[in-house]
Amino acid sequence: MLFNVIKGAGRMAQAMARGFISTGVIKAQNITASDPDPRMLRFFKNLGIETTLENTEVVDRSKMIVVAVKPSIVSKVLKEVKDHVTMDKIMVSIVAGVPLSILEENLPPDTRVVRVMSNIPVTVQAAASVISLGAGALPDDSELVRELLQCIGICEEGSESLLDAVTGLSGSGPAYAFTAIESLADGGVKMGLPRDLAIKLAAQTLLGSAKMVLESGKHVGQLKDEVCSPGGTTIAAMHTLERAGFRASLINAVEIGTLKAIELGQQKKKEAEEQQKLEESLEELDLEQD
Repeated sequence: MLFNVIKGAGRMAQAMARGFISTGVIKAQNITASDPDPRMLRFFKNLGIETTLENTEVVDRSKMIVVAVKPSIVSKVLKEVKDHVTMDKIMVSIVAGVPLSILEENLPPDTRVVRVMSNIPVTVQAAASVISLGAGALPDDSELVRELLQCIGICEEGSESLLDAVTGLSGSGPAYAFTAIESLADGGVKMGLPRDLAIKLAAQTLLGSAKMVLESGKHVGQLKDEVCSPGGTTIAAMHTLERAGFRASLINAVEIGTLKAIELGQQKKKEAEEQQKLEESLEELDLEQD
């Protein structure tokens, strides 16, 4: 498996590479990374990964290529390597907001493309990822990509139409969680707890609660009710959260994040269409001059 990483978009790919190597699912010597930034290349070299400045070299040597570039240059990078992409290769995009249609337009027909929406806890091997298959992808491609991503968190498959909502929930969700931890810690400090202890307690509380949701098999509402003893401190605190619109605020945050993802995706499609028209016009002009 080989990586294609461009300056400014490498943190997710770095975390994935580290996770794949540490879990033993892929050996470092079987990974190659490309990047124009020497600092990025040094990071990969320190992991025992071979590096190069040439994206085409990565594609030539790979069966699976992870595209981890800035959205603004993804079309340029794919066009650069297009002639090196063959039917035995899987192109996996972790580029945020770029739909399968744009990826496929810049690659040979029937290229096996998989789009991934993950999140920043990939850096601690606790990512929440959802993948969507392109028109040319094979069923085995889904199984392979999910197997890899499950070594750095959880991974599910869904239609591309779900990925904007995935972005609003789990893509942006870590920021919601960080804010909740900070706010809980502030509450603890207000009531006399030392700051470092308050942050540890708040973070561990969210971590433990999440673990119970994922592992207990109980509905999250049931778990909440089991903590709320009649006439106790928790139900009194929950009343305050309800009056403050706690649930509605989180629902609204996911909705706004989703709508923004849709807006950005439409904007990228429009930009790609305009770029395509410009290139076609330039080609026609070149033909006329010839």
